[in-house]
Amino acid sequence: MSDKTLPDDADFEHMVQDRQEFADNMHEAFEVSQEIWEKFLEAEADEQHSTNPDPMNTMPAFTELLTALWSDPQKLAESTQAYWTAQGHIWQHAMLKMMGSDEAASGVEMPDLPAEGKRFKHDEWSENALFEYIKQSYLLASGWVQNTVHDADMDPKDRKKTEFYARNFVEAMSPANFAALNPEVLEATTAEKGKNLVRGLKMMLADMERGKGKLLIRQTDMDAFEVGRNMAMTKGKVIWQNNILQLIQYSPLTEEVYSKPLLMIPPWINKYYVLDLNEKKSMMKWLVEQGYTVFVISWVNPDEAQKDETWGSYMQGASDAIDRILAETGQKQTHIASYCIGGTMAATLTAALNRDGDKRIASTTFFTSLVDFEDAGELQVFVDDKTIAMVDEQMEKGYLPAQTMASAFNMLRSSDLIWSYVVSNYMLGKAPVPFDLLYWNADSTAMPAKVHHFYLDQFYTQNLLIKNALDIDGKPVRLADIKVPVYHVATKEDHIAPAASVYGGA
Repeated sequence: MSDKTLPDDADFEHMVQDRQEFADNMHEAFEVSQEIWEKFLEAEADEQHSTNPDPMNTMPAFTELLTALWSDPQKLAESTQAYWTAQGHIWQHAMLKMMGSDEAASGVEMPDLPAEGKRFKHDEWSENALFEYIKQSYLLASGWVQNTVHDADMDPKDRKKTEFYARNFVEAMSPANFAALNPEVLEATTAEKGKNLVRGLKMMLADMERGKGKLLIRQTDMDAFEVGRNMAMTKGKVIWQNNILQLIQYSPLTEEVYSKPLLMIPPWINKYYVLDLNEKKSMMKWLVEQGYTVFVISWVNPDEAQKDETWGSYMQGASDAIDRILAETGQKQTHIASYCIGGTMAATLTAALNRDGDKRIASTTFFTSLVDFEDAGELQVFVDDKTIAMVDEQMEKGYLPAQTMASAFNMLRSSDLIWSYVVSNYMLGKAPVPFDLLYWNADSTAMPAKVHHFYLDQFYTQNLLIKNALDIDGKPVRLADIKVPVYHVATKEDHIAPAASVYGGA
């Protein structure tokens, strides 16, 4: 045997050092994992859990799905046979490719597969026969599951719920989410000798501590932004406040201003400054540059002090803010613009005031706001009588914790807002890039229990406003009572307020 086949002393020493560094990193990763597990167990011990085995009330919908599938066994058998035939073609393609017969592999009739998306962008998912087989087999299975649910003869609302949870299931089971099956993670772990896992697990531990035992996934650099430093920079000041809101007035940027002021009513699900992220994205700055005298409500982030607040008291708070605006400007009317749930409340406020002959509102604009909740987007899968009861359990202190709604919103786009960060942050050890909108999204808020219960029950579940059956504080609130000009804005890709539903409400 030639001596050249043996490593020299320097190479051997370097190889030993590499192995020792890898072993040290894996040991440290194991220790951090232990800390993460301890944090989780501590949080579980401190938290009171519901005795409901099905808190999201999915069982009735999935029972209906199984009934629908077995009601047509021939269709199910044909679908299953087609699935396994397609799996056979994928396996044949993979075997030929592994044996180096690329030309023969290319001749195999392959099934139509769902779009791969960003999760399979690494070259090995296409160039390596094993990883390509894992990817294609998963795509076929995930497509079959989702198509089977979609084609089932079910109640439309139950189908929407089963489709939602089926999609979340197959997205969670993506091979890209598992370190041992993800070539990008394996490549990084080899190149960095496991240091990426150490960084990632330390990041996970920090996110567990930030979430007080629950994994609060960071989606942006949380240290890159600060309200008043590089966000919410349009000059203004708080001119009035009460128990549920602060009223901010922005400083004028023109010598002359329009006579009628403008009040912006944002949602209380998130912070107001989504409309003032930075100078290039700020609607508030643009409005004052056009000569408007602009006010915005900043809702208090509630705790037990707001436990008795109601939908009616939030309407009254906005009405009181209008009084302060008119006193400040010396005008008799103000325009109103509103956003999301703030728009739903603005609709009830405008209707109630017009009903009583109150003419303080000159016009009302709705940005992506629902008044008809017949098809209220994917959030509707979380709302029925049983899930509302479950939410009520979480609001025993009089408010819904901020993390609850944040988790629900993330589930609506779990591939982008959960799993991509699980891989990038915790497996690859990459710190997320600064993104102002995601910082705002993470700056979530709690919600008063009675306000939230009323919203879910009266709007999402019973859809009383569009049915002319909504009563607030003992008085009927009817959209037909609105006499002022209104304007609705919907956005095509909005999954919270679907454009068709916004249009129907208008």
